[in-house]
Amino acid sequence: MFVLVIGGGKTGSHLASQLMEQGYEVTVVDDRAAVVERLKHELPAGSVVAGDGTSPFCLERAGVRKAHVVAAVTGDDDENLVIATLARFEYNVPRIIARVNNPKNAWLFTPDMGVDVALNQADLMAKLIAEEMSLGDMMTLLKLRRGEYSIVEEKAHPDSPAIGKQVRELDLPEQCILTAILRRGKLILPRGNTVIEESDEVIAVAHSSAVAALGAMLGHPPL
Repeated sequence: MFVLVIGGGKTGSHLASQLMEQGYEVTVVDDRAAVVERLKHELPAGSVVAGDGTSPFCLERAGVRKAHVVAAVTGDDDENLVIATLARFEYNVPRIIARVNNPKNAWLFTPDMGVDVALNQADLMAKLIAEEMSLGDMMTLLKLRRGEYSIVEEKAHPDSPAIGKQVRELDLPEQCILTAILRRGKLILPRGNTVIEESDEVIAVAHSSAVAALGAMLGHPPL
């Protein structure tokens, strides 16, 4: 998969590094000479393009026609919207991610403007705080299908009703499946006869309607 990242600041460079570590092909575009020079020292040769990401000429030079994903993560909302619109409606890129710098502009980052996923940091922070307060120790690792599903991690509490039970005995919510268990530094792929032990870090894929029930099953029982 080829990902085109527009904006080589801290967000863009970190995103590019993470994707490259996972085996993705990535190109980063930025028009600031100092940033481009830094990126050339941080990233593999040939993965950095100097230029204006709102320019069709620059986007084509960076490989937008073969991109599976374009991530517009500059520090300017207007630029990110222009990039998203060009990528979607001019080049038919399948997936567009755009960074929202000013929360007041979030209403503009819609599919009509070419944006599939809007990264609104203020909104994400608020949601994370709300989740932490409502779900105790459960951690959301990744949102899927625009937030409809999540990959979550919950540590099995010593007093949890799940302790000592086999996976097949758990009354799991309908739209929830256990995908992995981290136990004393080892990863276990759970089967029906896998027994939940104290302090197991259980990773699951769950629908938003099932997350609370999963947390109640594995976490601290209510007082």
